[in-house]
Amino acid sequence: MNATYSRILVTGAPGFLGHHMLPVLRRSFPASEVIPVGRRDYDLLDPAATARMLADTRPDAVVHLAGKIGGIIANQRYPADFCYENLTINTQIFQACLKAGVKKLMTFMGGCSYPAHAISPIGEDQLWKGYPQAESAAYSTAKMMQVVMSEAYRKQHGFNSVVLVPGNVYGEHDIFNEVYAHVIPALIRRFVEAAERGDASLACYGSGRPTRDFVYAADVAATIPWFLENYDSSEPVNISSGTRVSIRELAETLRDVSGFRGTLVWDTSKPDGQIDKIFDTTRLHALGLNCRTPLREGLTRTLTWFREARKTGGVRL
Repeated sequence: MNATYSRILVTGAPGFLGHHMLPVLRRSFPASEVIPVGRRDYDLLDPAATARMLADTRPDAVVHLAGKIGGIIANQRYPADFCYENLTINTQIFQACLKAGVKKLMTFMGGCSYPAHAISPIGEDQLWKGYPQAESAAYSTAKMMQVVMSEAYRKQHGFNSVVLVPGNVYGEHDIFNEVYAHVIPALIRRFVEAAERGDASLACYGSGRPTRDFVYAADVAATIPWFLENYDSSEPVNISSGTRVSIRELAETLRDVSGFRGTLVWDTSKPDGQIDKIFDTTRLHALGLNCRTPLREGLTRTLTWFREARKTGGVRL
């Protein structure tokens, strides 16, 4: 079933994924008004502001990106904030969209919501088979409640919502702040700055053995129009590359593309975290979709953007 939308509201539009998604939506839905909003426009922790946002914009589709996000350091420092803000925002979005007569809500959770001991490649059916990684559990369990809400609102009210699960997303416009950055933007910043200083070595956390499944943000964004038009189910779908890359391989690739010529020193006093975390993309591929950008190409684009954005103040440090 193909859907036509007059107005598509994008919450969290000034954020990382929003920067990639807005141009894709505008190209894919030229007859639709794509409406970007951010925290400065509406405080989604306030139920009155959430309702007012929908009354003001009158969307028939909502792409919900807003939420509190951050890397492992931020999650360890502020677990209550991550739990409260994400639970509150998402609960209010579902209820407000239902009341406002929104035709379709599309929302997202991270791959960190899967159990800490999930067996890779991790299929969507493993979601409820264990507790997530302890360091980010407050955030990830709050996000996975969207699957419960999607099923509950569909069953009771016939409300159409979709929950997508991007893998470890990276790309331009990411957060490069030392506390809130995920592994790729954190490493990009450190490699670029070390190269500029001419450092003889750079310390990397852990052993480098853990493996991850990284996906370029533009690839994730490119799948969204298809889901808006064609997917009407509360069954979550992984959106990732399905490619296994070790943290050591990631660091060595970044050393090459950054121009850093020093030695990598692995600080094994730092924890490795989950050893193997790769996403099963069988369901994604069965829908005719994929994420194909090679890691080296995506890293090069992101690193080039980072260097240029620092000159103009366009990067979140």
